[in-house]
Amino acid sequence: MDIKKLQALVVDALEDVKAQDIQVFDTMHLTSLFDRVAIASGTSNRQTKALAASVRDKVKENGGEIVGIEGEVTGEWVLVDLGDIVVHIMQPAIRAYYRLEELWGDKEVKLGAAKRVTKGLAKASDDTEDADAKPKRASRSKAAPVEVTPDMMAIQTTLDDDVKKPVRKPRAVKAASDVTPVKPARKTATGKLAGTTSSSVAPAVKKPRVKTPAGARVKVASTKTATASAKQAATKRATTRSKTAG
Repeated sequence: MDIKKLQALVVDALEDVKAQDIQVFDTMHLTSLFDRVAIASGTSNRQTKALAASVRDKVKENGGEIVGIEGEVTGEWVLVDLGDIVVHIMQPAIRAYYRLEELWGDKEVKLGAAKRVTKGLAKASDDTEDADAKPKRASRSKAAPVEVTPDMMAIQTTLDDDVKKPVRKPRAVKAASDVTPVKPARKTATGKLAGTTSSSVAPAVKKPRVKTPAGARVKVASTKTATASAKQAATKRATTRSKTAG
């Protein structure tokens, strides 16, 4: 199998099970035993075992060869040997301790190229399946021309006239900001409204004055005089009586 295709299959298999920090390194200039080293992290023993199984199944489905798998018992560090590629699936603590990137990480392979190869292969297979599955469309026969009658012409003319009529624009409604606010009238020191004249202000309503006849006034005065003289006479009588008694 082509090394690029095998590399793309390994990366896809690791991503399917949510592997973390996937890295692929080119080792052709360091050793003749294998061409690539792939390193990925799993958060638990169960995930590392699942990642190894995913790589194994993916490669087998596409006609690849599995040389061997080691470390599945503990799950801390699982190694999948594919001949041209060796895949190391490790837990974060084990990976940080052994630091395989410093040993094999001279030339890192960009994973974008591997993804493009995989997508291209998948698209080509999908296009082939779609071409086989789609049935051929039957040829459509041309429809007979429609005969235009005078009634149809009259209807069309009426519609054209209606379209040509100008459309009246609705009147614009003034916004609240366009309306000039009316200021309330203010009062001056004299109590009158500013900006108004004496003629514009309504006069106060006066109560009607009742006039007393002259004869009535004379009667009242004579009554008061009679009352005063009566009091004086009563005082003199009281004085005289007191002297007589003494």
